[in-house]
Amino acid sequence: QVQLVESGGGLVQAGGSLRLSCAASGRTFSSYDMGWFRQAPGKEREFVAAIFWYGGKTYYADSVKGRFTISRDNAKNTVYLQMNSLKPEDTAVYYCAADQDRYGSTWYKDYDYWGQGTQVIVSS
Repeated sequence: QVQLVESGGGLVQAGGSLRLSCAASGRTFSSYDMGWFRQAPGKEREFVAAIFWYGGKTYYADSVKGRFTISRDNAKNTVYLQMNSLKPEDTAVYYCAADQDRYGSTWYKDYDYWGQGTQVIVSS
């Protein structure tokens, strides 16, 4: 079992930046694939970014590539999402997730544990 707690969301103007954090409980954090997903009102949950347990390989949705950066600090049991050049279409609830089976997946159903989400609002 792992518990995830996101923080860092808020209201920002278009072009601005935010850094989301996700703190995880448990001693096996380094062995999980970690992902960030988001869900806007009336839309399905979508993949944003992932960082895999082995080698720290990262993967991004095309919509955020070049603007967002995912990273992890295994010593702090924390994964981050640095979001730059934010756009109004980035407005959503952002969720942190952990995949214990390490599928190397971007599909939300492969992720086993989820945080409660943090709201990001980007004004135009």
